[in-house]
Amino acid sequence: MSKAYRTVEARPNAQTLVKPGELVDLVEVTPLTLADRRIYNQLLENAWDAIEKPVTHVIAKSDLRGSHNSNDRVGASIERLMASIVKVQVVRDGEPAIERVQLLGGNVETTRRDGLLEYEIPQRLRRIIKDSTVFARLQREVMFALSSKYALTLYEMVQKRGNLRWRSSEKFSLDDMRGVLGVPKGKLTSWSNLKLRAIDPAVEEVSALSDYLVEVDPIKTGRRVTHVELRWWRKDAGGEAEAAHELQFSKVGRKERVSEKAEAARPRPGWLDARGAALRPETYETAKLRFQGYDIYFVEGEWRAWAAGKPPARDPDKAYLAFFKTFAANNPI
Repeated sequence: MSKAYRTVEARPNAQTLVKPGELVDLVEVTPLTLADRRIYNQLLENAWDAIEKPVTHVIAKSDLRGSHNSNDRVGASIERLMASIVKVQVVRDGEPAIERVQLLGGNVETTRRDGLLEYEIPQRLRRIIKDSTVFARLQREVMFALSSKYALTLYEMVQKRGNLRWRSSEKFSLDDMRGVLGVPKGKLTSWSNLKLRAIDPAVEEVSALSDYLVEVDPIKTGRRVTHVELRWWRKDAGGEAEAAHELQFSKVGRKERVSEKAEAARPRPGWLDARGAALRPETYETAKLRFQGYDIYFVEGEWRAWAAGKPPARDPDKAYLAFFKTFAANNPI
């Protein structure tokens, strides 16, 4: 049996940094800000070469304050990170468990404007990172371009899942999604408000600036929305180039440009070619019943890619189901 690839073996580079998957889908007991999350990612990256070890790490405060001239915001973020308790899904003795940990240990901040921050990663968190085998690779440009903590969190969630084989969707309870996004208690309590204020803007930004197109769709139990389904599709070369181009533009006017592109991409961002006719809802239901255990949207993506360059199908729904049958026969689960 091949040895599992450990997250700590992954290396950051000039364009990207590494974040353990357990720290992507965590639930904040104490909500953090966008600046807090960015700074924390930088602290993890700076400590990466020795992140498993009980040592003190050192970073220049100027590396953390971004475009701001003052270190005050850095200090406030450090204090929130020290005080923040999060719930992390882990496996202990073969059983799923919830572990509550602090994100940041003790630290010393020199008061000089060009001074240093010395900090520690808490012991329990080091253990979680040491055992991690799943991670998100984050592009620095995208991390600093995203304008809300909801967009950054959604981006991290997609980057963690983007390379999964035969899978391009995942279902979450509404409470779990709120927790992972870091929605403060008592805020955005209705689905309509959560969708309008947090999810829709985050989906638009991540789809515009990252290498993936993203959807978050509601799932009802009776008349209430109780779950959501997160879906992601890797962009083609043209889509990736367009995202890279947008990252080079000034942020001025970006919100309007992103909204215009999102509107043009509806109703299904993944299927924008000449063969992109939407399938009927009942076709998806049929696929779920016939091919249980498969990600129907991933297989749809495989079918669309296979159909590229071929004449359009007379009946796309039948063509999709026929392709699915062959796919399932060739890729049993």
